[in-house]
Amino acid sequence: MGNVVLTSLIAGVDEAGRGPLAGPVFAAAVILDPQRPIVGLADSKVLSESKRNSLYLIIKESALSWSIAAASVEEIDRLNILQATMLAMQRAVQGLPIHPDEVLVDGNRLPDLSMPAQAIVKGDSKVQAISAASILAKVERDKLMLDCHQRHPDFSFHLHKGYGTKQHLAEIEQFGFLEIHRKTFNPVKTMLMRQERV
Repeated sequence: MGNVVLTSLIAGVDEAGRGPLAGPVFAAAVILDPQRPIVGLADSKVLSESKRNSLYLIIKESALSWSIAAASVEEIDRLNILQATMLAMQRAVQGLPIHPDEVLVDGNRLPDLSMPAQAIVKGDSKVQAISAASILAKVERDKLMLDCHQRHPDFSFHLHKGYGTKQHLAEIEQFGFLEIHRKTFNPVKTMLMRQERV
């Protein structure tokens, strides 16, 4: 019988949606299969939307294990965006059907995890598993924002994805804010304070 080489299972973790004014923050965890390398993995922010969408399907098909999770707008407003992001990351790792030996997280902070983990600044451009996680989180969040546009056609969520663009700020000014807007983020926070004073 030949020697069995056990490679450790590494999960990459990244988030999408820390900065927007609306919608949940998403996180994903991915354990890639060394036998099925995926060509073209990169930080989701540098990929075109069509490239991200095609890689999203390939990652789900080829990875050993993957999981996508979120923290809600209510959780963001209650905890703050950093803590809500850590919660989404923790949920993504806990949701993995295969238990990783180690977790590599994009950024400089770590969620509370039960296995060894390290934070890697710019990890989404250095570690393939983190790149894969960034793609899953980004595409999943974008899909939700498309749904939000269907429900609230006055808001161009299909274009700005909830980020604080000029167009989005003008829409908030014109139509007010929605339940999916983060109440602790400006300009919604200021609008709420103005309303309370009246």
